Amino acid sequence: MKDEGQELQTLSGRVVHITFRNEENFYTVLRIRPVEETGKTVTGVGILPEVQEGISYDFQGTYVEHPRYGLQFQIAGMQRLLPSEQDGIIRYLSGPSFPGIGPSTARRIVEVLGEDCLRKIRNDPAILSQVPGLSDERRQTIADGVAREQDGMQELVRFLNVHGIGMRNLIRLNRTYGRDAWEKLQENPYRVIEECEGFGFKTADEMAMSLGFALDDERRLYALLVSLCMDLCMRDGDSYVLLENLQKAFDQACAGLTYSFDDLLDKACSRRSLVKEEDRIYPVSQFDAEMLSAAVLTDGGRTHRQKAEVAAEELEKGIARLEESFSITYDDQQKEAIRALFSSPFLILTGGPGTGKTTVVKAMVYLYRQLFPESTVLCTAPTGRAAKRLSEISDMHSTTIHSLLKWDLESNTFGRGREDPIQADVLIVDEFSMVDTYLFAHLLDACRNVGHICVIGDEDQLPSVSPGSVLRDLIDSGLFPLIRLQHIYRQKEGSDVIALAHAIHEGSVDFADYTHDVVFLEYPQIPIRDQVLQIVQHALEQGWNMNEIQVLSPMYSGNAGIDLLNNALQEAFNPPEKGKREIHSGYRTFRVGDKILQLRNQPDDDVYNGDIGTLVEIALASETENHAPALVVDFDGIYVEYGPDSFPNITLAYCISIHKSQGSEYPIVIIPFTRRQSFMLQRNLIYTGVTRARQSLILLGEKEAFLKGIQVVSRHERQTTLKKRLLDEDAFWNTDSFGQTE
Repeated sequence: MKDEGQELQTLSGRVVHITFRNEENFYTVLRIRPVEETGKTVTGVGILPEVQEGISYDFQGTYVEHPRYGLQFQIAGMQRLLPSEQDGIIRYLSGPSFPGIGPSTARRIVEVLGEDCLRKIRNDPAILSQVPGLSDERRQTIADGVAREQDGMQELVRFLNVHGIGMRNLIRLNRTYGRDAWEKLQENPYRVIEECEGFGFKTADEMAMSLGFALDDERRLYALLVSLCMDLCMRDGDSYVLLENLQKAFDQACAGLTYSFDDLLDKACSRRSLVKEEDRIYPVSQFDAEMLSAAVLTDGGRTHRQKAEVAAEELEKGIARLEESFSITYDDQQKEAIRALFSSPFLILTGGPGTGKTTVVKAMVYLYRQLFPESTVLCTAPTGRAAKRLSEISDMHSTTIHSLLKWDLESNTFGRGREDPIQADVLIVDEFSMVDTYLFAHLLDACRNVGHICVIGDEDQLPSVSPGSVLRDLIDSGLFPLIRLQHIYRQKEGSDVIALAHAIHEGSVDFADYTHDVVFLEYPQIPIRDQVLQIVQHALEQGWNMNEIQVLSPMYSGNAGIDLLNNALQEAFNPPEKGKREIHSGYRTFRVGDKILQLRNQPDDDVYNGDIGTLVEIALASETENHAPALVVDFDGIYVEYGPDSFPNITLAYCISIHKSQGSEYPIVIIPFTRRQSFMLQRNLIYTGVTRARQSLILLGEKEAFLKGIQVVSRHERQTTLKKRLLDEDAFWNTDSFGQTE
């Protein structure tokens, strides 16, 4: 990258050798022989969507001194050089780029227009009318051929670089549109929102403004309306937006502009980007997800599930064998849950911490495989850490839902569905409260042939990050067998964490009741940062390590926020040292030994949102093949490499959000509470954070903030219609269009 204010230079030369090229991101290293030099070559490096050996180009860029490879020309853009000598021009015009143009015609063009004819044609194709004997068709062929050499991909690269739109987006544009990307972008940059995965309205709007689009351009207003509806659903977790609220938000975003909201909405609905149902406006993905889920669950989706048949006596004998094998006695609720799996196509198992959900899951898996040795039982969960816990519980391999469905990161599509369904007898889905409507619909779409589905979750935890309240809607519909485990087992073992969680659920907490592994340290005046550091230091001195200690916080900002605590914990427990490598990325510093949090799913690398690992290696730019720094993170034996374009996928994990911790457990959990967090604090958030602790829980800060927070049952009741669709007996569900866009 060139320094701010550094002028671009032009290097004209022929590509004599391509040393290295990555076809995924177009990073290229090549040798250039400048036109004014003989025998000398220059190393050029840059993002070059298309380049050929033996062809001459004008390269724009800057000379940089690489610490290992010496002087290089950092390429920011390029254009193919048109030939200038008469013989070269004749060979060029009679070549494959100009079908139907032979040497005699090419020579006549040069004789009439001169050796500068190609530049003249590029600037004004009408000049070809001066050449006698050229038909309209041949003039058009020549004009088009010369114009093509301006290379739209290079124009696109320059445009994206100027506006800070990253390399990943160039790859996405190229994958979707190919060589036509620049032309399509100029025609309507807002099309990328719906046609090209990974683009939102903000990026499309930045491009459009740079291309001179007006604020009241109908294409802009249409894209804004569709995006705004989805943004509001994502913000509040709703499946739809009320018409009145959508229009109000749109009017605020378009203050001072002239438009017809009704016309834009009608257009969005006719194109099926949005769906209007009474006074509810849905993003089409949310509408279709609810429709398909209702169809499959009510057998309107042409399901072919085969339930297992087992005699009641044989089932009871099997349960007795498990009790003997595991030296355990199942209570009546647990036995009911085990039996229900064999008789129910769809079963819901819920219960708070310590109520024996894991015990029941293990029994279900073992008993089914004993009774049906040839059967296929699959276990899955929303996050990598939750899947790993499920593997430990069930004693069988478990995967994330995204991995099970063969999700593709770049296209945001699922490889498994009705065309390639999952073939299994039983599917166990753990941590189901985290599953959103869209993911659930795709899971059901792929599981039409699965005999028994059992979803397991704690209905008092936080709902999914994305829109929907699936577990609540399924329970409230009353259509499916529901086993709610209520007997608390771990409390008998002296677990204050379990007792506190249930007290939070009831909305009444007295910390005097907890003397074993829960403590609230009140520090109304002392900086939270210092106290967290002292607590972590004490735990380390007691023999724990940083991977066993997890600090959680409800917020990113503030004196008890994630950003401040991460920096403080890194500085205290993994400080800079001579010989220890580190690298800066934005406001973050990554250092060897750091605790790292994965922020996005990367199925190709088998790491997922919420996974935690350790930074084990940093490679400098001078040490890598593509001259870019790289990080290597160890996720429990899975080693993942990150380049600059994927640095945003990770962050420090000394302190993480409560949302990111969902689906995981840690031996020691530390959570600060302050009055500044009050607008965020509510019962299910605090409950979720507390139940992440497996052995010890340290709460600190202002107790008043904690006590007020547990009284807030919900700041926003999610608006969904899945329950309504499940109970609509007269509905006919057509699910053929699910996952498709026009």
